Amino acid sequence: MTMTDAFRLKPTFAARIWGRDSLAPWYTDTGMNEKVGEAWLTGPKSVVETGPEAGKTLAAVSGDIEFPLLVKMLFPNDKLSVQVHPNDEEAVALGLTRGKTECWYVLEADPGASVACGLKKGTEVADVLQSIAAGTLEDLLEMISVVKGDMIFVDAGTVHAIGPGVTLLEVQQTCDVTYRLYDYGRPRELHLEAGLAVVKTETDAGTIKPKVKKGFVRLIETRYFVVDRYDLEPGQAVTLENPSAGCIVGLEGKGSVAGVEIVPGQAAVLPQGSSTIETDTGLTFVWSWEPSAA
Repeated sequence: MTMTDAFRLKPTFAARIWGRDSLAPWYTDTGMNEKVGEAWLTGPKSVVETGPEAGKTLAAVSGDIEFPLLVKMLFPNDKLSVQVHPNDEEAVALGLTRGKTECWYVLEADPGASVACGLKKGTEVADVLQSIAAGTLEDLLEMISVVKGDMIFVDAGTVHAIGPGVTLLEVQQTCDVTYRLYDYGRPRELHLEAGLAVVKTETDAGTIKPKVKKGFVRLIETRYFVVDRYDLEPGQAVTLENPSAGCIVGLEGKGSVAGVEIVPGQAAVLPQGSSTIETDTGLTFVWSWEPSAA
């Protein structure tokens, strides 16, 4: 990547049938009159908000090498469709750069909130197709109850869905290919042939136990991404040794890095090298990067 300075990106909001009328307290004005389901914090079309590159897209600043992580916040007020994503090999065969493995960090969760992550043991692809036709696919899904602070890993090929009552920070490979298998009777297109071709009946998906490190918490570590959470006290600073370009997302409080303000609900992209994050008031943020790019 050609980027040499830290900068903040402007969130991009996406209307979704399953979204919310209000994204408070994260965002007070989305500029949209429709239900909003996603806030894209990074992405090729994300616009730089600070510094000498302000006004350019992340794709333009990244140069020839695409920024590898797509980071979003999800705000479901209804069930998302049951869906599946291709892995790297399957995606390359389609002419794409990479597949779509992702993870969900639970920022908020109502009592009883849950996500669907994988198929029940013994389920075959033929069973999935039959249950879609019968309108009973939910009966074949492994449901996971979630609370604030949980981390869920969703590797490519996992049949999955998100329920209402949660707010999620999603970190994934930069790939926006989704195959919708089932949509509860809503009049949206399904992608059965392509989706069933990439379904894996057994995957590594599920809840990941966090690991407490010196000065931070490692939420997840995979070949595709590493996600850490830092909780800084007022007046505290921390220096990140960035093996590759990555991004931080503010969750609570405020801070700064190289003169760029860190605020809740926005991503700041950090270049490879050392970056020092400071705060006067206290700051909680998530730091994510791709280890394979190091």
